[in-house]
Amino acid sequence: MLVAVLALAGAPSAAPNATAEEPQVTRDLRVMMSDGVALEVKVGGRGPLVDGGLPARPVIVEFSPYAPGCCFEAAGPDHNYLQVHIRGTGLSDGSFDALGPRSQLDVVEVLAWTCAQSWSNGRSGLLGFSASAIVVYNSLHLDLPCVDAAVLGSGTYELYRDLLYPGGVSNGLPALGVFGLIGAPLTLALPDRLGRDPLSLAPVALGMGQVAVDYRAHPTLDAYWQERGFRGDVNNLPILMVDGFFDVESRGAFQAFQALRDDGAHLLVTGAHDGVPAGSGGSDRQRAAWFDRYLRDMDTGIDREAPVQLLLAHGDREDMLAGDFVRTSAADWPVPGTTWVPLHLGAATSGTARSINDGTLTLEPGQPATQSYPAIPSLPSATDPYNSAIVGFNYAPFTDMTFAEPLGLSYTTGPFAAPVQSVGPASVELVLSSTAPETDIYAVLSDVGPDGTAHPMAAGRLKSSYPGIDLAQSLVDDQGNIVQPYGIYDVRDPANVGEERRYHVELWPIGNQFEAGHRLRLHVIGVSGASQPGVPAINTIRLGEGASRLLFPVISGSLQTR
Repeated sequence: MLVAVLALAGAPSAAPNATAEEPQVTRDLRVMMSDGVALEVKVGGRGPLVDGGLPARPVIVEFSPYAPGCCFEAAGPDHNYLQVHIRGTGLSDGSFDALGPRSQLDVVEVLAWTCAQSWSNGRSGLLGFSASAIVVYNSLHLDLPCVDAAVLGSGTYELYRDLLYPGGVSNGLPALGVFGLIGAPLTLALPDRLGRDPLSLAPVALGMGQVAVDYRAHPTLDAYWQERGFRGDVNNLPILMVDGFFDVESRGAFQAFQALRDDGAHLLVTGAHDGVPAGSGGSDRQRAAWFDRYLRDMDTGIDREAPVQLLLAHGDREDMLAGDFVRTSAADWPVPGTTWVPLHLGAATSGTARSINDGTLTLEPGQPATQSYPAIPSLPSATDPYNSAIVGFNYAPFTDMTFAEPLGLSYTTGPFAAPVQSVGPASVELVLSSTAPETDIYAVLSDVGPDGTAHPMAAGRLKSSYPGIDLAQSLVDDQGNIVQPYGIYDVRDPANVGEERRYHVELWPIGNQFEAGHRLRLHVIGVSGASQPGVPAINTIRLGEGASRLLFPVISGSLQTR
């Protein structure tokens, strides 16, 4: 049974239109879960007060491990807001379970409690960003009471695949960052917690410690991680998904849109952790219109807008943040009409790169050859655009490939004769052997400007112990090419030293317009230094007919070169 330890007074009443000039009223509450754990929540909204309490309105609810303060008015003053500290975080009791089954059940129970409160009119919307979006995606397989819609920024579709172990490679920097972001407010809340219930600290501390152990104890995609991923949506919610092409969790929203588009989902790629480009407007208008449409039945027109709206880079992530971007929209993702052009890695010299080999990307395979590079950590500010973006690192030449490129292989096209819009997932097939039984394979795509500077636009990684793919869940184009491989990460299969195998490396979605005179470059290099380093090795890739190639997405233009 759910019990409000502290509640707002007042019987349900009709909500007059509120204004931003009216005072925002907030109350701290503690809500008891069915297992006896109390969660800290904060409810707020605009006055005027009715019978001593807030008027009944639609309630926008956020579940966060970052001890949120109420109330960010995500859709204006005509909604009330509820922000919930996920169990084991902030001021909530219990043990944090990395957004697993118990946290998911808390979502259900808090929503059921919310429906019955005097300040709720029985309609709720879910708001999430990053972790608070992840817990919603993880909970959609459960019946969520009184929820009519959601707006979710960033967030993972599969926590293992989209953030913590992409390609089976431990992505250490975000994992440490999450612990830091959760731990800081926990520390700040210590005086309050100790004054209220000192014994509550023990399960909180044990839970955080256990999550750290679990992360290292589950390097494969096992049942632990399957419980922390999307497992269907029984609620058929219309969800507005907000993301960015350089976001640290960018893959998640694209995958979620594909799974939920039949429920009315929209995908708005305008920036998330990676920042909102200047002059773009971000997602504020769409977010408010979404909640007004589905929680207040207003004809905002948002449901008639293009389901997929994208801001593309124009050759450089930093320039995009400064306002240099290209808008495009589509009816679906991947964009209908996308073609994946096979580009072959060749040993012929391009004369444009400072890499170990300075190879070429061509429409036809070149002569058979092998080329080697050291599998050592690469400069993350350059080779890892996702982790660079989340920490706000925007300082050239450390964010271009100038300093990283000399330690890897590169393959470059000629200058494009006309602009090329590249939008979609991509794949690199590498026929590769290593001096180690297990190595981390890493690939970066760059836009090379006329001045020769290579700006990273997308990256992919794969641990060589996971050569298998699930063909049924992979994206295959009309030519039978696997253009977005869905790797199998449940069991490791190390290669023999020197054994040559074909690997399908998934590159996360690319969104860039290459201008005429620019070139495309593929870098094969050591894994980002933001990831857990593997054993140093020498990796060798095979070139020529039937060997290594890039499957590159194009929605307009051609790859004809001058």
